[in-house]
This record gives sequence, C-alpha cells and structure tokens, in this order.
Amino acid sequence: MGKLNKAEIIEKVSEKAFLSKRDATEAVEATFELIEQALLNDEEVNITNFGVFTPKTKKGRIGTDPKTHEQIKIKSKRSVVFRVSKTLKRKLN
Repeated sequence: MGKLNKAEIIEKVSEKAFLSKRDATEAVEATFELIEQALLNDEEVNITNFGVFTPKTKKGRIGTDPKTHEQIKIKSKRSVVFRVSKTLKRKLN
C-alpha cells in the first residue's frame, strides 16, 4: 500500500484538470486552507461521495500516571474525526 502526498496530489490535479502546475498548486492549497479554516471555526466539512470531517473536543479527565500510579489531570484536546461516505465505503469494499 502506497502513500499519496501533497506534491503528488498537485501533480495529479494538474494532469487531470489540464492545469499548469502553478494553478493546480494554488487550487489545492486554497482547498486545504478552506478546510482548515472551517475546522478551526468548529464547522463540519462535508464532501459529497467522500466523507465528513468533524471537529471534536475531548473533555478533560482524571487519569493515572502508569509509572507512579498517581492521579493526574488530563487536559481537554481538540481533534478532527473523519467519517467516510457510504459511496466511498462501498467502493473500498
């Protein structure tokens, strides 16, 4: 199983959309910036037939330090959850 990085995405967008590499780079960068901004503003990003990116906040809690077995406070954290669309899930399986 291989990996696809941003440079490869730009290359493939350039080829598939018949854009110059510069235009493809601007388009991909703008897309990622819009997705990032939406998530930072606590907005869901729904891409039809692909999936939904949802910002989540995990609540703080009391945990146990595995080395000392003392109770420690774990701070709340922000994260992003991705749910794959039914269409893409069917294609994968």
